[in-house]
Amino acid sequence: MKLEQFKSFSDEILATVQTYFVGERLLLQKVLAAALANGHVLFEDNPGLGKTLLAKVFAKATGCDWSRIQFTPDLMPSDIIGTKVWRSNTSEFTLERGPVFTHILLADEINRSPPKVQSALLECMEERQVTIEGDTMKLDRPFFVLATQNPIELEGTYPLPEAQLDRFLLKLSTGYVGSVDLEVEILRRRATWRKDDPTDLITGVTSTEVFRGLQDVVETDIYVDEQIYYYISNIVRATRQTPYVEVGASPRGGLSLFKVARANAAISGRDYVIPDDVKMYAVDALAHRMIMKLEYALEDKVSPSKVVQEILEKVEAPKETIRR
Repeated sequence: MKLEQFKSFSDEILATVQTYFVGERLLLQKVLAAALANGHVLFEDNPGLGKTLLAKVFAKATGCDWSRIQFTPDLMPSDIIGTKVWRSNTSEFTLERGPVFTHILLADEINRSPPKVQSALLECMEERQVTIEGDTMKLDRPFFVLATQNPIELEGTYPLPEAQLDRFLLKLSTGYVGSVDLEVEILRRRATWRKDDPTDLITGVTSTEVFRGLQDVVETDIYVDEQIYYYISNIVRATRQTPYVEVGASPRGGLSLFKVARANAAISGRDYVIPDDVKMYAVDALAHRMIMKLEYALEDKVSPSKVVQEILEKVEAPKETIRR
């Protein structure tokens, strides 16, 4: 696939999502970049801001198979990955696959299930495989998780452990719309749809095979200069050296920033990564992987996002345009 075709598909996916979701194009571009980088996204924001709608619309726009899990306290790991069931008519166990056997998995309110259930996704998210009673099965490409959680409803929730947070490529926030005109546009579109869920109106822009091709372009055709490698590494290492942080970003954080920067370059129509690709995603890719020191976390004066922003101001970026 040529880069011109890639950009055409990317623009069409974003345009389709914008038809049904009122929000900033930059947010949608970040979701697309994460998906093209074969990474998972965690949406965290207040209730009613369209997190679930965005995930559903995006899944339909890509044309890939998708399934949804509504996380609840009584959910079991087998409800996610599946289990083996004894069939008396055949006198053997057969595999009942769970909803994780799909291309795009919408994990709604993921923090409402206990850690035992959340851990069922760890192997799926990192290794793209599922182990059921000793049998390991690979998940089809593409596979990525779009998860949502609300930060203000703490009763009856189970905070995601750091090991699972680290498996999300990006942590994003939808935020409130920026103007009264956009607020009105939300109401106008709802009146046009005549239903709360417009996803059955959406026609997929790509197919599973085409989307795999888009991911292959990101993986093989985007050049990353040696200076960019050092730039990413210096940013990640700086998160471990700041006095505000107890635990800095992991090497997986650097890999995530590297992968999503390549995807953003391709979406922008370039076959090479520039420092701005890295800067655009640094906060989203690294902040949720950092643990603040207790005194700063309690005072809530310094946030991980602010720390990453300060690091970006201090770490010198390559000054020349870097291309193949």
